[in-house]
Amino acid sequence: MLFSETYRKIAVDGLWNNNIVFGQNLALCPLLAVTGTATNGLGMGLATLVVITASNGLISLTRHLIPSEIRIPIFVLLIATLVTLVDILMNAWAHELYKVLGLFIALIVTNCALLGRAEAFASKQPVKLAVWDGFMMGMGFTLVLVVLGAAREISATGTLFANASLLLGNSFKFLEVTVIPHYSGFLLMALPPGGFIMLAFIIVAKRLLDQKLARKKGLLTENLALAD
Repeated sequence: MLFSETYRKIAVDGLWNNNIVFGQNLALCPLLAVTGTATNGLGMGLATLVVITASNGLISLTRHLIPSEIRIPIFVLLIATLVTLVDILMNAWAHELYKVLGLFIALIVTNCALLGRAEAFASKQPVKLAVWDGFMMGMGFTLVLVVLGAAREISATGTLFANASLLLGNSFKFLEVTVIPHYSGFLLMALPPGGFIMLAFIIVAKRLLDQKLARKKGLLTENLALAD
């Protein structure tokens, strides 16, 4: 059942078609603020992934108990509770990363994508579908954070996942790579304007790829129609 058409569509939407950044243009503030390195992007993405997955499941589980008139404040309260738990746990178990991400962990509660999925999907669907939707939306967001962070880090300093072992633990040391040895650096990419520039390039690349795939699909459909 996990790989049924419904689950597949939710996965494709979360990762690509309806991606929080690419499809919905949401969460741009933390996206641009914390993606100076791939490590920071990964940490922020995983925190958001946990919150959106848990909030979707919790809201779906309690959807019949929540009065429709006050559902939005309750959704916000549930999300805020989960964000607070994640904030405390990160402070305790990943303190170096917590210090780097700072206020942006708490600001996950203001991420419109979480409330949007709660209202549009989780409050109307069974728990399994809601959890899967939250997980795939979180994975899609994490993917964009890591890709953007990696692109900015490589162009700014020539490294990839720098300080991963310090921020995420020694088990992540294998991620640390020097991509361009003896690189003098490109400071702009490490600054907020560099985030806007690199995000624009990534969005353009995605749209060009979508157009190419659409043309291929159109040609395939046309050839099949001619064959019939």
